[in-house]
Amino acid sequence: MDSAAASADGGAFLEFVDYAISMLSSSSSGGNGDESPGAGPAPARPPWGWAVAQVLKSCCAYSSGVTAAILLSDLFQSWTEQRKSLTAKRKVELTNLLKTRNRRRRLPNTITIDSIHEKNFLSPKSVLEAVVIDVFVIPGTNIYMLTLGDMWSTSTIDLYLHRRYYNYIGQHDVLKKGREVMLTGCCLRTAMEGSGHARILPTEYMVMLLDEEEDEDAMLLAAQFCTYSFSSMMLDENRNNISYSFYARIEKIESLEPFGSTERKQIVLVDNDDAKIKFVLWGEQVLLANLLSVGSMLALDRPFIANYVHNNHEESQELCLEYGSATQVYLVPIAQQEEQVLLTPTQIRSQGSRLSCVPSDHMTSQVTLPRDLHGSVDFSKYPFRVYVSDLHDKMVGVSLFGMVTSVCKASTSGTYFYLEIEDATGVVLMKLNFIGLWSLGRVGVGHMVYMSGLTCTLSSTNKLEVAWTEKEPGSLFVNISLLPALLNSTCLHNLSLLSDLPHSTNRTHICHVRLDHIDVNSLKLHLTIADDSEKVFAWCIGQTAVEFLQISPDEYMELPEDERAMYLYTLQNENFTVTIANTSQRIEAYIEGEKFLPVWEITRAQKCE
Repeated sequence: MDSAAASADGGAFLEFVDYAISMLSSSSSGGNGDESPGAGPAPARPPWGWAVAQVLKSCCAYSSGVTAAILLSDLFQSWTEQRKSLTAKRKVELTNLLKTRNRRRRLPNTITIDSIHEKNFLSPKSVLEAVVIDVFVIPGTNIYMLTLGDMWSTSTIDLYLHRRYYNYIGQHDVLKKGREVMLTGCCLRTAMEGSGHARILPTEYMVMLLDEEEDEDAMLLAAQFCTYSFSSMMLDENRNNISYSFYARIEKIESLEPFGSTERKQIVLVDNDDAKIKFVLWGEQVLLANLLSVGSMLALDRPFIANYVHNNHEESQELCLEYGSATQVYLVPIAQQEEQVLLTPTQIRSQGSRLSCVPSDHMTSQVTLPRDLHGSVDFSKYPFRVYVSDLHDKMVGVSLFGMVTSVCKASTSGTYFYLEIEDATGVVLMKLNFIGLWSLGRVGVGHMVYMSGLTCTLSSTNKLEVAWTEKEPGSLFVNISLLPALLNSTCLHNLSLLSDLPHSTNRTHICHVRLDHIDVNSLKLHLTIADDSEKVFAWCIGQTAVEFLQISPDEYMELPEDERAMYLYTLQNENFTVTIANTSQRIEAYIEGEKFLPVWEITRAQKCE
């Protein structure tokens, strides 16, 4: 059988990604000004890293292989869900209601109203970022309802308002039409349980958003939240008889040791005098932290004042704030900062005519990306591929695709690893932090990997440091060389002969081969594969070895010696589809004692029927 190899670096895999992006871009080129999951207008072109991640997600879901139709269908569905927009009439209505001028980042757990209706489900941990479209009372009752909409949905939903917010409708006139709110800890009353449509049951965890640029909100902040400071409260011996209101910046949000079985979180607040205090949430209250973001301003009305309880469960003399039955929370979200990022010559050359989806004015050579609190540019929504040569200081959310050139543990214990990746423009060393010891899985030299969520900073010696943490939102690590779906997904590889392998060593190949010779020891399977053009000496381990032997190596070693030889003979000339990678920096084989060791690793194998 003729052999064929497929490039997964710069070849069919990435060509398909670019093709899929162009298809999605053309399907949304009409542009309706809808909002992306982040702040600001959604780009007509999907982020490159998002598209790669979606393709890999489909490959993992369909391990037996994928077709171009399956991938494009999944991609189109995911992209459509992200870009769902309002009809022109409803869009104008909500845009007029939203008075805030500051762009802000969409929170990680945010869901849309459309998705609630589609799934007929709402998790208490989900976040709803909405605007009040209407406030009304159910006829014949004194129950207040809010009609909510969001900027990503065509539908609305009604909320039974919790009674702790009733005073903010009439007396304070804060909770009214046009007010932005964020909610969590919600449960859904489905249509089958009473009313003709789904409604959200009352929740105690709602935050009202204020805008310092709006006169009414600025007056509220000045009149109610500028009287007291943390220092004045701590010095006042009569503090328990005073209803305090504070205005402070959120410096940190972190989990505490549970108090028995009760979960705890604390929000570290800093006021205008640089005084700090901890706002502690207990039990179900920790859901409130889902609505808050570091850097935003928190207006805290009538918090409960208590003594701080340390992780050893002992009460201290340190004062803290808690979410009491009368406490109300307002939030002034941090404004979304942006930066113009120039496309590099490599990106411009690699995209070619695909830049046609970018506006044809001066923006053809640059894109706008958000900055975080530390001034780093967030590349998670970057529309083009980032190369090693593009990496520099103050980059977060970076995606890379390349070949592993070295991998080792950073220490004898722990979950830190050093990984070196190479692409067409250079090599970069990065430090990886995994949650568990085996989270990394099997990764070796020559394997093709995709990573997202990388962070780039400069060290004290002005050296670029690239880091990755598994638990961070948006972090993904996929070893493409080990994907079973790659073997049968012809849309993701191009076939060539085994004799072509020496001329393309820096990539993963897919090959159709026959088994010429096999040699077994307790650790590795050494074998010779062949086609009409060439023979290649290779090795494999684990499940791949089982695919060739069709029994486990241990079972093979238990056979009598004469039966082993006969068994191996029966396997000769069997046909397989294999994924193969070059595991040496040199193409020629090297010698250990008198034995030639193979430089090609077969990472996946499947017997051809």
